Amino acid sequence: MSRIQTVFQRLQAEGRKALIPFVTAGFPTPELSLPLMHALVEGGADIIELGVPFSDPMADGPTIQRASERALAQGMSLRKVLELVRAFRATNADTPVVLMGYANPIEAMGAERFVADAHGAGVDGVLVVDYPPEECVGFAATAKAGGLDPIFLLAPTSSEQRYADVARAGSGYIYYVSLKGVTGSAKLDVEEVARRIPQIRAAVGMPVGVGFGIRDAASARAIGAVADAVVIGSRIIEEIEHSPGEEVPRVAAFMRDIRVALDELAAGKGAIQ
Repeated sequence: MSRIQTVFQRLQAEGRKALIPFVTAGFPTPELSLPLMHALVEGGADIIELGVPFSDPMADGPTIQRASERALAQGMSLRKVLELVRAFRATNADTPVVLMGYANPIEAMGAERFVADAHGAGVDGVLVVDYPPEECVGFAATAKAGGLDPIFLLAPTSSEQRYADVARAGSGYIYYVSLKGVTGSAKLDVEEVARRIPQIRAAVGMPVGVGFGIRDAASARAIGAVADAVVIGSRIIEEIEHSPGEEVPRVAAFMRDIRVALDELAAGKGAIQ
């Protein structure tokens, strides 16, 4: 059983929801990336999504674009992201790490080499935004054979056929994009998410995490009431941007607020009726 599967199984038994924060590797500096990853765990993260900075994103909003540009300007690369994960694993053997990024750096390295090196560094899963499931059967098979969970996006516009494609190609969990738009948008429709989640679970047979538009404890609690996991990215990047010199404690404190909100659901507090 993979680390990702183990986490979801444990949380399900406890009646709790997974907290999955996203940070961009190399932001605000390469030296702060490792302390920030540990701060996420200290604050209550169950899985970390680690962004691989890329120069030409298609799903990232302005906040994450700025973070990627800054990381790239400081020399962050896919190889260095893997080194960062290896360093994280030196003191944390349990928290799953999912790389989130784009196809170009992986194809430049070569899929088989990437999977082998990522697994060797301690990566658990990979979400490649521009690899739709119906067009990357080979990569998904290579990832699974090499010990990585290939994770895919579903959106409000996804068809039943896309659900089926994701069920065949994916593993670990599903990342449901809660709205039409890019990361950092704030028009979160919880009722629409609540209608979609049961359909997705039935079709794909995997836990469903919801991201895009979750910015605080209230929105995290609302989504946690209907999903298996809450994914937060842009708001964490903003916390880092707005706290120079205090990034690590600020991120840990923000995460603790979200963790408390989600754990209130397990205690029967704050759930949507």
